[in-house]
Amino acid sequence: MGRIVVVSNRVSTAPTSSSTANIGGLAIAVHAALDYESAIWFGWTGEIADHAPSSPRVLNDGRLTRILVDLSREDYRRYYAGFSNRTLWPLFHYRIDLVEFDHRNYIAYRRVSETFARHLEGFLQPEDLVWIHDYHLIPLASALRARGIGNRLGFFLHTPFPAREVLTTLPVHEELVRGLCAYDVVGFQTRDDLHAFRDYIVREAEGTVGSEGIVSAFGCNTYADAYPISIDPEATAARAERGAAGNQARRLRESLAGRELIIGVDRLDYSKGLIKRFEAVEQLLEEHPEHRRRLVVLQIAPPTRGDVPEYQHLRSTLDAQIGHINGRFAEPDLLPVRYLNRHFGQETLFGFYRASSIGLVTPLRDGMNLVAKEYVASQDPADPGVLVLSRFAGAAHELKDALIVNPYDTTAVAAALDRALNMALDERQRRYEAMMSALRRNDIRAWRDAFLRALSKPTLPFREVKRARRPTPLTAY
Repeated sequence: MGRIVVVSNRVSTAPTSSSTANIGGLAIAVHAALDYESAIWFGWTGEIADHAPSSPRVLNDGRLTRILVDLSREDYRRYYAGFSNRTLWPLFHYRIDLVEFDHRNYIAYRRVSETFARHLEGFLQPEDLVWIHDYHLIPLASALRARGIGNRLGFFLHTPFPAREVLTTLPVHEELVRGLCAYDVVGFQTRDDLHAFRDYIVREAEGTVGSEGIVSAFGCNTYADAYPISIDPEATAARAERGAAGNQARRLRESLAGRELIIGVDRLDYSKGLIKRFEAVEQLLEEHPEHRRRLVVLQIAPPTRGDVPEYQHLRSTLDAQIGHINGRFAEPDLLPVRYLNRHFGQETLFGFYRASSIGLVTPLRDGMNLVAKEYVASQDPADPGVLVLSRFAGAAHELKDALIVNPYDTTAVAAALDRALNMALDERQRRYEAMMSALRRNDIRAWRDAFLRALSKPTLPFREVKRARRPTPLTAY
């Protein structure tokens, strides 16, 4: 096997071993994929220029080489803020009401993939495996193929893949799926996502799905399967122990004064179900007054995409909702909801999870949601907390011993919280052990290795495309 070349929308310039970074599923995936002797990470720097530079920057960090490109202001506005985040993100999370389609944004979306392909092609060696991540870069395989790149190209979608009836509301749905079919391997988070993709192939594209997982459509053969992303549960547990001994976790425990902690940690995003979540919290406090002095809810919700109006509206709505709950149920010595719009390092968060009696993870739709897995792995085996988990998070397919809820049913979520607060120790331990067993079976390394095995498989319907250029030397500057 040659080098691993990972392509993502953003490239972090921080050390991959940083333990204080706030990283989500995509970053965890990228760091796992890059854990090889020789790897390249290619993508956007996060910098915006009036005019994007004509050539990328190269940074060498021992075994890892980062190849960095800037975006022009226009491409940022139309590709990233526009088509990626105001069209594909809401569409893939089943929020058709929030989808905005502008053909000029779609043109920019394709143009950025073509720019990435132009910059990347000269660095590729024939045996490199190229692993492209997430919805921002679906057209990249087509752009690379058009430039004569014959390397094996894999794609992993971190978000849900929407049902055919939802996807076809997008005017360019066929072009999007054609782009997926240009890859050798396409990976999804869950079997539901895989089935949605196959359903589109058969019923919309009039293609076929073979017994070996090969999808045939648009003149291409592509291997498609589910690869649920995960974490390193043992490393998370160790970091949670260290975090629990830290100053911030100690201060948090002292501030509880013996009360039970319910914790939620989410990006401030409409897909996370925060408004419905706090409707359930209010209902719990209203219907179960015995809990009012017993619990504290800590919601950590770092802001994101603050330039998008829907996110601005969400923040103002949530601010008012939590203020209403606190105004209604607070006592001079007790604030029922603590709401923080800031980031914390991972180790600190894991320490917070360990100090909590309930992890509340109730997205309306989520590809996986690694907070759910991290919460479980952070628990004290002798006295574990309870995970209340949305059935619409990909993690619910594996963490079946959580209290699975429908986040739209606030009465059911309130009832699950009441059940969790009253759950006996032996049941909590049994549920914890079952979920930890699932996490150990499918950790982040198992996820990575399964995908790369598929991408390396000799029997793949490999596309023979002749390369026209020699690789560009990886000279840092």
